[in-house]
Amino acid sequence: MPEFAARVSRARTEGAFGVLEKAARLEAQGRSIVHLEIGQPDFPTPEHIVEAGCKALRDGYTRYGPAGGLPVLREAIAEHIGETRGIDVSPEEVVVTPGAKPIIFFSALALLDEGDEMVYADPGFPIYDSVAALAGATPVPVPIREENDFVLRAEDFLERVTPRTKLLLINTPHNPTGGVLSREDVEAIAQIAMERGITVLSDEVYSRILYEGEHVSFASIPGMKAHTILLDGFSKTYCMTGWRLGYAVTTREIAKVFELLQVNSNSCTASAVQMAGVAALRGPQDCVDRMVAEFDRRRRFIVEGVNNLPGWSCRMPRGAFYLFCNVKQLGMEVVELRDRLLDEAGVATMHGTDFGVFGEGYMRVSYATSIEQLEEGLRRIAEWCERL
Repeated sequence: MPEFAARVSRARTEGAFGVLEKAARLEAQGRSIVHLEIGQPDFPTPEHIVEAGCKALRDGYTRYGPAGGLPVLREAIAEHIGETRGIDVSPEEVVVTPGAKPIIFFSALALLDEGDEMVYADPGFPIYDSVAALAGATPVPVPIREENDFVLRAEDFLERVTPRTKLLLINTPHNPTGGVLSREDVEAIAQIAMERGITVLSDEVYSRILYEGEHVSFASIPGMKAHTILLDGFSKTYCMTGWRLGYAVTTREIAKVFELLQVNSNSCTASAVQMAGVAALRGPQDCVDRMVAEFDRRRRFIVEGVNNLPGWSCRMPRGAFYLFCNVKQLGMEVVELRDRLLDEAGVATMHGTDFGVFGEGYMRVSYATSIEQLEEGLRRIAEWCERL
């Protein structure tokens, strides 16, 4: 047995995959499980994207490509970001990666030294603080509160800024809460970042899954493009979770460092997958509109259902496809609640502390599944709560 490096102990996993694995074992034993845990659209990848990927394979896109991505996809991304965020982007400011997670990792490796600090919203995606710790830096959580609609407030961010703060990692629309930053919120946070020389890693993977208001990118705020790493991808918007395709839009200097890190890790992103990405961005977008409309229907259905459950309550999320449900009235630790819901009710969910210490008292429920499954999940939870 080798002696592992100390940094390995600082890494966190994603609880959703652990719950999914346990649920699969129960299903193999013949149990019926309602899956409300995984953040994965239940729609198929649109046919024109699938066909573009297949055609690319047949056309010979099976070899190594440039570390930063195929020129045609970098151009398509630059055009897309220019149109959707209202900023000028050159292909040289784009780096394509196998999924969006490498951008989080590359940002930490590129910008954080031992003793530096990265501020992030808690609860939040569990990989955020994990990669900062792996880089030897100190993750600094900022609580986002239900009474503030689960958005990071500028004053709370400022309270945690020190001379060692080098990176702010922020996600809007937000996983796990569905919170969305307003333009005023983004402008106030951006002003602090520019004044203190802090780079913002803006995770915008749910930018198209928005039901109310507008998506405001940090990169679109005057003066902020030079201080922003914009992270986006294809998994959620185009139902391409298994294709593994993401990207960063940032300064040319940071992009070059990301390319270097890619050479040292992934080499490049699969070329045929990148050609499918071109089809996604330049092809018809009605598939996205239909998906978001269906998510909106599910959102309204499940919010009403959760608020009728004994001891449960939730706010109406404005983006993404998650509810962050307040279960404090049940008087049970959320880890126990997650386990009992799965074992006794056959409903897979996520407990709030999987997303940070400030998630105690909350459960995350994904509505990226059919109305029929949501209805069945609510029925099972209601019956289980009645038996408590």
